[in-house]
Amino acid sequence: MYRHFLVPIDDTNLSIELVGNAVGLAHAVAARVTFFHAVTADMRPARCGADALRITPHNAQAFAGKAVELLAKAEAAARAFGVCCDSKHVVSDQPATAIVEAARGLSCDLIVMAAHGCPQPEAGAAPAHKTISAVLGAGLPVLVSSVGNPGPSAHAIGIIRDAHRALAAVLHAWMRALATARSTGAAADAKLMRAMVRYIEALPLTLHDPQDHLFKRLRERTSAVNAELDELARQHTRDRERVADLARQVATLATANGQAAVNATRDLDDAVRSHAALVWEHLGRNEGVILPAARRHLTEDDWSAIEAAFVKDGEPGLGAEAGKEARQLFSYIVNATGHLHLQ
Repeated sequence: MYRHFLVPIDDTNLSIELVGNAVGLAHAVAARVTFFHAVTADMRPARCGADALRITPHNAQAFAGKAVELLAKAEAAARAFGVCCDSKHVVSDQPATAIVEAARGLSCDLIVMAAHGCPQPEAGAAPAHKTISAVLGAGLPVLVSSVGNPGPSAHAIGIIRDAHRALAAVLHAWMRALATARSTGAAADAKLMRAMVRYIEALPLTLHDPQDHLFKRLRERTSAVNAELDELARQHTRDRERVADLARQVATLATANGQAAVNATRDLDDAVRSHAALVWEHLGRNEGVILPAARRHLTEDDWSAIEAAFVKDGEPGLGAEAGKEARQLFSYIVNATGHLHLQ
C-alpha cells in the first residue's frame, strides 16, 4: 500500500479539485502527502499565452512568495482531514524532471497528478500531457486524477473550498505565531496580529453573502438539511461576535507594553485557539454535509445562478477591491509567518 504521495500542483482552479482528491485518498489509506510546486525558469506554467510571466532576478522572490501562498492552502486542506503533510517548491526548466527528482529525494511511493493543461501553450511551455508522459516514463507509480474544465457547480464549489483553505491557512499561521511568542515569553507582533484579524473580518464574512444564495436555493429544493442550514446561520451570527472580540483583543495588544503586552498575547492565544476550534466545526459541517447535499439536489440553472453570485467584478467571491486586499493580506501573513519550509 502506498504511504507517501507527491502531489504536484499549480495555481489553476483545477488544482483545487486535485488537492481534495489526493487528500481524500491519503486519508483513506493513512498515507502522508508532500505538495510540490515547480516553476519553470523562464515562465510560470500555470499561466498561458499573454498571461505568462517570466521569472527574472527581480521578481524571483515574488514567485517564491506565491508558491508559499499556494502550498499553504494545500496544507490546510490536508490538516482538515488529519493527513500528515509537507510542501516543497523548486525553480526548474524541466518540470517533469523536477517532479521525479522530488519524488525520489523524498522517498515518495506514489505521484498523484492532474490530467489538465493549457490548450494552446505558449512556445517553450510543456503541455501537461507531456509532463505526465515524462513522469510515467521514469518508472515511478503515478495516479492521474482526471479533472476537466469545471462547470458552474465545480467552479462555485472550488471558490468555496479555496476560501475555506485560505482561512484555515491563516488560522494555522496565527496560532503558530502566538504559540511561538507565548513559549518564548514575548509579545506577539502587533502589525501581524492586525493583518490576521483584518483578514478574518474581511474574507470569510464577505463570502457569507454568496453562500447564503446557495443556502436559499438548497432550501427550495429540499428540506433534508434545513436543521444544518439553521445551525450554520446561528454560527454565522456568532462568528461576527467572536471576530469583533478578537479585534478588540488585538487592539489591546497593540497599545500595551512590557508585561501587559505579554499577558495580552496569552489572552489572544487562548481566544484564537477557541475561535479556530469553532471554525473547524463550521467548515466541516459546510463541506461534509451542505456541499454534498447541494451536489445532489441543485439543478444546472441553480448552479449557474450561484456561480454568478460568487463572481463580482470578475473576482471570485469578493469583487475586485476586496479581492485585492484579501490577496495582499494573505500573502503578507503566510510569508511573514514562514508558513512552509521550502527549498
